[in-house]
Amino acid sequence: MANIADMQALEMADALRRREISAVEAVEAALGKIDDGQRLNAFISVCAERALDEARASDERLAAGAPVGPLHGLPFSVKDLTNTEGVRTTHGSILYKDATPGEDAVAVARARAAGAILIGKTTTPEFGHKPFTDGPLFGRTLNPWDENVTCGGSSGGAAVAVAANMGPLALGTDGGGSIRIPAACCGVVGMKATLGAIPNLQAPDLFGANSYTGPMARNVGDTRMLFDAIKGPDRRDPYGQVAPSARHASGQIRIAWLPRCGNILDPGIERVVSAAIGHAESLGLLVEQIEIDLASLEEPFLVILRSALLARFGTETRRRPEIFDPTLLATIEAGRRYSSADLVAAQAARTACFIRLQALFETFDVIASPTLSAPPLAIGTDPLGQVEIDGRNAGTIRGAWYPYTFPFNLTGHPAISIPCGLTDTGLPVGFQLVGRWHEDDLLLDIAEAFEQAIGFSARPPRQRRERQSD
Repeated sequence: MANIADMQALEMADALRRREISAVEAVEAALGKIDDGQRLNAFISVCAERALDEARASDERLAAGAPVGPLHGLPFSVKDLTNTEGVRTTHGSILYKDATPGEDAVAVARARAAGAILIGKTTTPEFGHKPFTDGPLFGRTLNPWDENVTCGGSSGGAAVAVAANMGPLALGTDGGGSIRIPAACCGVVGMKATLGAIPNLQAPDLFGANSYTGPMARNVGDTRMLFDAIKGPDRRDPYGQVAPSARHASGQIRIAWLPRCGNILDPGIERVVSAAIGHAESLGLLVEQIEIDLASLEEPFLVILRSALLARFGTETRRRPEIFDPTLLATIEAGRRYSSADLVAAQAARTACFIRLQALFETFDVIASPTLSAPPLAIGTDPLGQVEIDGRNAGTIRGAWYPYTFPFNLTGHPAISIPCGLTDTGLPVGFQLVGRWHEDDLLLDIAEAFEQAIGFSARPPRQRRERQSD
């Protein structure tokens, strides 16, 4: 089944429709990879029996000539923060270790309605609170490129599953870069769409939402395939009403190149990402370098994040602290020092950033940047501590390592990370593109053009060895 597991989603979908392979074979191939890669710890729950039952039903529908959806027979995984009917959703927490939702989240329901088959739930840090994927319920998820560095987070299990061929498609969530960070760390594609483009009804505050559900895959075409199946308005989402028609750029597309945003940038990352933006001229894109201080938004972001976690879990963490991740406890305790005025000021900073970016998008169609300031950090790095980049103390994790990602959660702009090369030590590097609200399709077009020009085809060492032995 190795060759089937190696297939990209579009390739697999075509083979399924032609009945060159069956949905059962596709699911079995993904399950085989999950079983072989248990050491990576990408899944917290696997629903093998249910997935095979659904695969058999899918094969029967196709054989009977019944209409099938665009994702017919494709195995996919869902991050364990996202509700799945009849399959436990733990949020990576002992508090919810046996919780089983009664209905699917909107994105999951749409993927399944399009024919995709859920194979399991991928690991996440407790309530997605940090950029590393480890926790008290399941342990640590390993990076298939190098087990000594982080796979990123909080959609680390999803990124590892895609990178290790445990299904061609995955759904992650992104509250500050949680899709794009692990995508960059694991050499895959991850997209955070425009706020509301993919409805996310699980947030307790839908009006102040900065958390997104989004697709992950091994290339832009497959990412677009899943995005197309799950996007669309939903009257229950204040940002998911009928979206305005997208305004595609007229004339030459202008790229704002943002190598630094008030942060220290690792020279190796700068070298690889500069080579990626260097393809713009051959693609007919006009590039102008800019600099915006996004790193200074770290404190307003933390006020919003910590206040939200405090409101949701502050009582329970005081009552049963022993069951929670110590870093989650520290994050929530830090939230207790903020006042209501602090929260309002943080929302004002969010608004000011949005206004500034909207003015920038009057001139430019897309912002390009590194996804991360440095390569994947070492296992055991303190998510609440200081990090060193280019031999210097760069500050705390969010403002130092991923200042390029979380601001766009606050402003709602669509963003995508694509792999663009490797560091000197063989670790993947992410290249981020950000677009205007509701121009997700244009963003995917530009990402796909860069992907083809860059020609990144490296795979994690284990996948390379398996291919050589086939």
